Amino acid sequence: MNYTIIRIKNARFYAHHGVLDSERMSGGLFEIDAELTCDVTEAEAEDNLKKTLDYELAYRFIKEVVSSEKFYLIEALAYRIAMKLIGNFDMVQKVTIRVRKPSPPLGGLTEYVEVEHTEYRISEKQDIV
Repeated sequence: MNYTIIRIKNARFYAHHGVLDSERMSGGLFEIDAELTCDVTEAEAEDNLKKTLDYELAYRFIKEVVSSEKFYLIEALAYRIAMKLIGNFDMVQKVTIRVRKPSPPLGGLTEYVEVEHTEYRISEKQDIV
């Protein structure tokens, strides 16, 4: 099988996620990376305009999830983004989402907290590198 990896790096959004009420009320910056592993052979079977994923549409899906509701956990946010992307792009066989929360309220100085979530379209996860 042939795969192409498409990455959206460091998309930034102001949103209202977090465990603390103050985080959900005042909001903060969130940074998102999306890595989409696409089945090239499936993409090539389509007409020329559909040989790749629509980056703008993928970004809009990410923005929609980040902005549509408040999540207590960035783990849940990463999961929801992954499911939205894999559910809307048939050529995507694997999606990895990283969500970063800069300067989290940990009681000390920390650059960011990051979670990573991966979803697979197929059950044989070892088939995708």
